[in-house]
Amino acid sequence: MRSRVTLALTPATVILTAAIYYLLKGPLRGSLVALASEVVTALEIAVGLASAFVFYKLSSKGIRAAILKARGTEGDVKMLLGLWRTFIIFMIILIVIGSVFELGVIGGVIAAFGGMFLGWSLQSPVSGFAAWLIVTLKRPFRVGDRVQLPSYGLVGDVLDVGPMYTILNQVGGAVGSEEAVGRHILIPNAMLFGNLVINYTPRWEKEPPKALHSQKESEALGYILDEVVARITFDSDWQTAENILLNAAREVTADIIEATGQEPYIRSDMYDYGVYMRLRYMTLATDRPRITHEITKKIFNEFSKSDKVDFAIPFVYSYKKAASGVGSVNA
Repeated sequence: MRSRVTLALTPATVILTAAIYYLLKGPLRGSLVALASEVVTALEIAVGLASAFVFYKLSSKGIRAAILKARGTEGDVKMLLGLWRTFIIFMIILIVIGSVFELGVIGGVIAAFGGMFLGWSLQSPVSGFAAWLIVTLKRPFRVGDRVQLPSYGLVGDVLDVGPMYTILNQVGGAVGSEEAVGRHILIPNAMLFGNLVINYTPRWEKEPPKALHSQKESEALGYILDEVVARITFDSDWQTAENILLNAAREVTADIIEATGQEPYIRSDMYDYGVYMRLRYMTLATDRPRITHEITKKIFNEFSKSDKVDFAIPFVYSYKKAASGVGSVNA
């Protein structure tokens, strides 16, 4: 029985051996070599991914510790680690593509589309950087100036002018007057090319514009014209009312008058219930609300003391109520 089995297996063994030899010497040999190469490549990629993961974890801890040591916040840590993670992932993708594919034609296609994408996406940053250079060199406004962007209804004090953004401390918005509220606004510098910017507090490096005829006027460029309106009755004493308004402005803005050389003055016009007395004076652009409050307070107190002037108020006259002895009803 043993000899029969041996004889029976011998031809099969010979045939199997010949087949294996043929395959190893022929097409299977190339396949095995290619398979081994792919396995090695896959192992290299796996080891590279594991190494990148370990490197990211260790470097993230170092970055976090450095930020917190520099008195940064958790928000700073999250933002910078997000940027670092994106950079690591991008580099890993490039390395994997370079390991698996031939970067001949594929590299050219990626470079072409990458250039188009970068050109489109960097249009605003490049414009913003150019605007930063122009603002830094020409200085149409500086840190500390109060500026207005009418297109967006924004007024703010300039806190910083960076390569990408100009940071404003918003004025108004949360309150009804022009006072800084402590809310920071980031204005992309690219917006400065296509929008009107009004500087409340301009300063000139060399000479003032030709429209300014005196040194006093050139020194007054940190100030703007403002007004307080008082409504007086038709039977009020005009001269008394005018003196009260002018004296109030002179007391509150004495230092500004000395700096600018411009005295407060009155402009007036009539309306249905009395006269508008418009007190106009130079004021600090960044301190308008306080100065207006002080002048208004003084005017109110002086009007209350005087029996020659009175505030005008609208009223509605009713014939029926007048006939019954009531007269008129205040609106």
